[in-house]
Amino acid sequence: MRIHKYISLTGFCSRRETSRLLKNGRISINGETANKDSFVHEADIVLIDGMKIPQKTSAVYLAFNKPVGVTTTSNPEIEGNILEYIDLPERVFAVGRLDKASQGLILLTNDGELADRISQANYGHEKEYEVTVDQPVTDLFLQKMAEGVFILDSITKPAKTEWVSKYVFRITLTQGLNRQIRRMCKTLGYEVEKLERIRIMNIHLHTLEAGKWRYLRDDELSQLKKGLEI
Repeated sequence: MRIHKYISLTGFCSRRETSRLLKNGRISINGETANKDSFVHEADIVLIDGMKIPQKTSAVYLAFNKPVGVTTTSNPEIEGNILEYIDLPERVFAVGRLDKASQGLILLTNDGELADRISQANYGHEKEYEVTVDQPVTDLFLQKMAEGVFILDSITKPAKTEWVSKYVFRITLTQGLNRQIRRMCKTLGYEVEKLERIRIMNIHLHTLEAGKWRYLRDDELSQLKKGLEI
């Protein structure tokens, strides 16, 4: 199998983190430095920084309310990274990303298949956000946000929008372009003052306080996996 999938299945880190390790030449297969096109076969010896990959422990699934200022990365060299902040006894990685200036729901796990299914845009899984902007939210603005906005050389996929209050609206996306909501708003003449993710598929933020985390309940996890067809 490809090196990205192999590392992901071990639960050591996400595919995104694997790409960083490969770029820095820190993964080897049978003593040879691996690259993004490398394959792993059954008898191969795969090392990271010259050491065997730790044996995967029981699967871990948790929800975290990321505060503003925390960076969604497991790279220990980056100050304020998410794993340093929550300081879990288990090794997990973040599913997808949420930019440093944003807050809200992040899922963390050591289940590579689940993380990949949620993160891949072609699966079209819903992520819901509550957004505060610097101008009154109008029906026309919500309509344009829902129909699609031209950013990053393409038109965003149709979204669901909902008026909350004079300066606040909700939007549900099925894709995850870089800083997508901020770019969409800016194109329409609005500036985002607060952006909070409140839902990923069937997992809701609800009353989970900023900076706190919790393990997913069995019923939540069962429904999540059903939605991911795992």
